[in-house]
Amino acid sequence: MVTKDIAPQGEKNVETTWEGSVEELRGLVSERAMTGDTMLLNMGPHHPSTHGVLRLLLELDGEEMVSILPDIGFLHTGIEKSIEDKSYEKGVPLTDRMDYLSPISNNTAFCLAIEKLADIDVPERAQAIRVIMLELQRIASHLVWLGTGALDMGAMSVFLYAFIEREKILTMFEMASGQRLMGSYIRPGGLWRDLPDEFYPALDKFLAEFPKAIEDYETLLKENPIWLDRTQGVGVLEPDVALALGVSGSSLRASGVNWDIRKAMPYSGYEKYDFDVPLGEHGDVYDRYRVRIGEFWESLKIIKQALKNLPKKGVFRTDNSNFEPAARSELGHSM
Repeated sequence: MVTKDIAPQGEKNVETTWEGSVEELRGLVSERAMTGDTMLLNMGPHHPSTHGVLRLLLELDGEEMVSILPDIGFLHTGIEKSIEDKSYEKGVPLTDRMDYLSPISNNTAFCLAIEKLADIDVPERAQAIRVIMLELQRIASHLVWLGTGALDMGAMSVFLYAFIEREKILTMFEMASGQRLMGSYIRPGGLWRDLPDEFYPALDKFLAEFPKAIEDYETLLKENPIWLDRTQGVGVLEPDVALALGVSGSSLRASGVNWDIRKAMPYSGYEKYDFDVPLGEHGDVYDRYRVRIGEFWESLKIIKQALKNLPKKGVFRTDNSNFEPAARSELGHSM
């Protein structure tokens, strides 16, 4: 690690921290940086704009960015190793922590793998509830993306508006799982428990109010000249590059790649739902914004369909006793 003056002797000193040799650094930044004509500045990893997982070595010419060297790998949790000696059931809480913005999504991916490997059935009611929770989680995650993205550009009001709606979703998660953020609600073979009675009126209220919130975001951003200037043509990710880098989800679709796993490889009954896949045309930050706004509307459509077709009664977890813990009422009299 180089932690000393890196400019040649007799030239203006430039100080930085670089994990590598001076020769390697010389090949990655301009010669102006080596003479001190431009500034080398560390941004992160402990910086609000990098959100704790990324360090950037910036070369700056005043306010103009000359070059950026990303340094990744600051977030390693050891989850894969930790989960090796746990039962399937006890592994679920670890999946909550893989992405604290989408715990339910990670619960589901883990449980789907177990169900496929062990051929575990999932009751129809549990499938529909999974879809409802997954789409609420998608909305909540997109709200953080939208709110923090706008906040990083100075739009404080968008952040506050987005988190007002996110709070409503987290309250519903708490009703269902007992936890706002990491509830481990999805379990192998179904769910931890059925949805409580108070969940439904809260969801109906959210479905009625959220369209107005989406319109508010659009009013604040869609034609905002500052937002447009800082998002259109910025961070362009061409389709072939996005695929080569393994980009997925909304960011991949914003590059124009029509790949949504809910359509391509349906799970939890997604093949039964009517919804569109929003796509971008330019692959820039603005398209990533437009795709997520579009997905807000599509998620609302899916949730309404799931609610309409939700079986009024029925079991919420498999009766396969090899994987489903016995009901407490049975423990005293049955093996």
